[in-house]
Amino acid sequence: MQQRILGDQGLVVSAVGYGAMGTAFAYGPSDDTESTAAIRHAHELGVTHFDTAELYGWGVGERLLGTALAPIRDEVTIATKFGFARGAYTPDSRPEHIREVVEASLRNLGTDSIDLLYQHVHDPAVPVEDVVGVMQEFVQAGKVRYLGLSNTDAEQLRRANAVHPISAFQTEYSVFARESEELLPVVDELGIGVVAYSPLARGFLSAAVRPRSDYPSDDIRHMLDWWAPEHFDANVAVAQGLSAIADDKGISLSQLSLAWILAKRDDLVPIPGSRNANRVAENVAAADVVLTPDDIARIDAFAERVQGSRAAATA
Repeated sequence: MQQRILGDQGLVVSAVGYGAMGTAFAYGPSDDTESTAAIRHAHELGVTHFDTAELYGWGVGERLLGTALAPIRDEVTIATKFGFARGAYTPDSRPEHIREVVEASLRNLGTDSIDLLYQHVHDPAVPVEDVVGVMQEFVQAGKVRYLGLSNTDAEQLRRANAVHPISAFQTEYSVFARESEELLPVVDELGIGVVAYSPLARGFLSAAVRPRSDYPSDDIRHMLDWWAPEHFDANVAVAQGLSAIADDKGISLSQLSLAWILAKRDDLVPIPGSRNANRVAENVAAADVVLTPDDIARIDAFAERVQGSRAAATA
């Protein structure tokens, strides 16, 4: 698989990564054996970058990913995130909390060093300079290699980068969620790469979308505006229009959606996640799809028809 460079500090990752949120969080019951097989199959197909967070099961997701990758740890990069109060969904980036969480993440992942450490979400109670100062301590101690920020804004990126170089900005980005495009000039200015989470619009672009009533009550899609009754039918029509483009090219909707992201920038890395090995293979194959300027223009036109905003939920 093609490799991409995130940021100016030399972090090299596969063009398509793997997002492990769904193995322990947000999308209903999961099977650890199935998830482990999917993770390892992703690596077999060339994926070298794997993303998780403390939030995903409060360590459960990190332990699963660490175990799955243990035999091939030297062949992959692992990203994780801190920044929430344990058991809650409120920001907590107090320095003492960061130190506690990162040490726990190292244990959970079974590794001596985290390749990419993110602040998961901006904490208005703690200056980002203080946050990055603590993150930098782990870099200096050899326990973290590169730093990133997720779910943040231009001001925080600039202030953070002034303390220590930021290699990656992680944001929700897909045909359905393009709000973060306004930050691309800032990441270019600062030399920061972009990692796109939920690149398949949390399943809306997987060709298997169903009304929210079909999902378990704890499924994140009950919180998503795209699934709201007043928006759902219009967004299904968008997905159907995109599927027609994919059919013309002999590829799946998910492959078209991922290829669209890959075509946008050379330093943009989507991290689709699936607990199914066959779906993983389908997603990885998107790295070989070539879109023409006309294809991209047609996709962009459908993107303008999406109704509802991205969820407030944080990945």
